[in-house]
Amino acid sequence: MALTASELAKAVRAGELDPVQVTKDALARIDAADAVVGAFRRVRAEEALAEAQALKDRADLAELPLAGVPVAVKDVTAVAGEYAEWGSRGGDQELAAADGVIAARLRAAGAVIVGLSRVPELCIWPMSDTPSGIARNPWDPTYVSGGSSGGSAAAVAAGMVPFAHGTDGLGSVRLPAAMCGLVGIKPGYGVVKDETEGWFGMSEHGSLATTVADAALLLGVLAQRPDLAELVAPGNLRIATSTLVPLTRAPVPKQLTAAVDLVGTLLDGAGHTVQTASPRYGTATFAILARWFAGPAEQAEDFDDALLQPRTRTHVRLGRVVRRAGLVRESAKQRWIARAEEFFAEHDVLVTPTLATLPPKARRWHERRWLPNVVPAIRVAPYPGVWNLAGYPAMSVPVGQHSSGLPIGVQLVAAPGGEARLLGVAAQLEALHPWRRTATM
Repeated sequence: MALTASELAKAVRAGELDPVQVTKDALARIDAADAVVGAFRRVRAEEALAEAQALKDRADLAELPLAGVPVAVKDVTAVAGEYAEWGSRGGDQELAAADGVIAARLRAAGAVIVGLSRVPELCIWPMSDTPSGIARNPWDPTYVSGGSSGGSAAAVAAGMVPFAHGTDGLGSVRLPAAMCGLVGIKPGYGVVKDETEGWFGMSEHGSLATTVADAALLLGVLAQRPDLAELVAPGNLRIATSTLVPLTRAPVPKQLTAAVDLVGTLLDGAGHTVQTASPRYGTATFAILARWFAGPAEQAEDFDDALLQPRTRTHVRLGRVVRRAGLVRESAKQRWIARAEEFFAEHDVLVTPTLATLPPKARRWHERRWLPNVVPAIRVAPYPGVWNLAGYPAMSVPVGQHSSGLPIGVQLVAAPGGEARLLGVAAQLEALHPWRRTATM
């Protein structure tokens, strides 16, 4: 079995592995698999090998938390010598003169950036395809790997890299993690500080990995919080399980809800107090939808409308209407936060399904009109977005497989500051109910 990120870094720090060879091995895996999987918009082969060679001469190599670990970076952040495409042909393609916050922290920690992972245009959709390729699910390439961090999830699930960076505005880390059988964590508001606040403060940088320890390790580096990499036992907690879909209360496939029941049983057996309970979601979904329209419309001001995909142009036009009408209201957000605080005064962790349906099929969604994209997007993703609106930490953890062969994930949510608690519970589940780490092994 391939080494985890934690194991790779430990071996490089000890001089047992050469970071150049580690990078060569990762590039070979990418070369073998990505023609099918489509995880990368750009593979930085020469640049990554040069970075790995330079890493060998660093005086602090033996102290670097990510020493020599190959990582995929979502194609939305500044990387020196590259441009962030955002899945679009309508944006600025000027090469960045310097690393942004994310790339700088990864390099400072010793990681080697092997490529930029594919995203849907402006990160709007839960299926990551562009004119240059489709990010497919390594477990079954006829399905999508999710979005908008779908390329990152595909790269990890296919075993090309041990972990990857992602961003999550309405579930964009957790949805691909669930679809691809990975651990994916979105921290709470402001834990990973960046120069910008995407989608009115709902978007956060997070990590996707095959193990809880690796997800925690990467998050600790992104947040400059080494303490997050130290997994601690969560103690006996008040756990709430819920399969209620916010707003619509639509039916959810039985195998997805059964995974929540299984997690409840496992945690009950581990000494936690488990009960069925749901937050009072109210109309939080409407506040989320307003931001889902208005956020990309705001960003699109820097893009050429004529070069946007048809689905995106419609979405942006509607978003401009939402903005002009003043429908992005802080009062709606605060009402939902009050209800979330009410719920978490009585519970420490909430467990829900991550997905409300199976993933969409892999196809060239960007060539389709707006409505055929919106319907599957809304159907699959009702659970994660409310926690972006609240600014609460949340993550997806694998729990077995669907009869289709695709992985199943459950979402764990905690109150602000609860990242370590979530990681501790996730590590407990990993020990109680281990999962297959990648689709290739």
